[in-house]
Amino acid sequence: MTYRFALKRLALAATLAFGPALAFAQADKPVKIGVTTAIQLQIGRDTRDGAQLAIDEINAKGGVLGRKLSMVVADETEDPEKGISAIKKLTGDEKVDVLVGGYTSGVVLAQVPHIAASKTIYLNVGAASPAINAKVKQDYETNKYIFRVGPINSLHLARSQVGYMTGFLKGELGLKKIAVVGESAKWVQDLLPVLKKGATEGGLEVVMAETFDTGTTNFSPLLSKIKNSGAEYLLVILSHASSDVFAKQWYDARIPVPYGGIDVKSQDADFFQRVGGKSIGEVATNFIVRAPLSPRTIPFLDAFKQHYNREPVYTGNGAYDAVYTYAEAVTRAKSFDTNAVIKELEKTDMPVTVGRLQFDENHDVKAGPGLVNVLFAQWQEGGKRVIVWPKELRTGSYILPPWLK
Repeated sequence: MTYRFALKRLALAATLAFGPALAFAQADKPVKIGVTTAIQLQIGRDTRDGAQLAIDEINAKGGVLGRKLSMVVADETEDPEKGISAIKKLTGDEKVDVLVGGYTSGVVLAQVPHIAASKTIYLNVGAASPAINAKVKQDYETNKYIFRVGPINSLHLARSQVGYMTGFLKGELGLKKIAVVGESAKWVQDLLPVLKKGATEGGLEVVMAETFDTGTTNFSPLLSKIKNSGAEYLLVILSHASSDVFAKQWYDARIPVPYGGIDVKSQDADFFQRVGGKSIGEVATNFIVRAPLSPRTIPFLDAFKQHYNREPVYTGNGAYDAVYTYAEAVTRAKSFDTNAVIKELEKTDMPVTVGRLQFDENHDVKAGPGLVNVLFAQWQEGGKRVIVWPKELRTGSYILPPWLK
């Protein structure tokens, strides 16, 4: 017997002896969900807690392919460099199986090359720039790991705002003149041209369109300009700027122009109380409120409230949906192999908390009737939120701010 042949015999014997034990050890190893988010914000806390809720529910049913799920969190703050460090920690040090998270588009865009290099599936639940998922079509083999479960991208958001302006503000309220203001950020730059064009083509006059620095704390000059513009309605685009300060200063100055639009921090369940009720009358774009958007909506909201004693913002349900989306893709693939799971993710067609989830060729969430849609929910007396648009999902009547009645 040659030395080489003897080594082969020994290797085969070792495989036969230890193979089942190794397979058992692998099956017993938890599946690591890496959550990367701005944990100091409710956006981030809800991402973490939504993911944990899904993990707990799935584990209670036996896990995925016989393996339990676990979670590791990295704080990306709102800084690109820290965002990159969070990805490296999760994929390099922690060796997670899948990534869930995202909030700031600039941070996620900085993270994408590092996600792609790690060859780890990434399910975005917070950043809206279409530039993120455009990279999938531009270079599929490199960026095929990138998916957006939510929110719908900023171009879809823009179209929904146009529908709100033309269908509701003009069509139902009879308004003709609007002002559009937003923070200086990448995702707003994507939105503004579409908003202005859509509003004008829909028969509205855009009397003012401006951006401002995200660090602004004195909105008095801007509010005075809006007041003098002749606008009948103010459409805002806010995410990183202080929605709290804006609402308080708008209310205290009794600006005779109602406002609404995309105001991310005003989606917080405690926003009305946080600003002392001064957001009354504001209409905030939302993705999930207590309404039968799908069979999963109310059960999720009830479970989240029971576990955490608060209502989630959109990243909470997004992370919850992302974990389930990954788990179901793995189940269909009958494997944790990344390429096999990607192929199944691409075929996703399932109910989620905000509608029905399907991905387009960019691995971006599809929007539209029967899929995922935008809700326009108004803050009313006592912190109640009422859906005023779209009409088919309306849960109450629109009100004006108290000083305009």
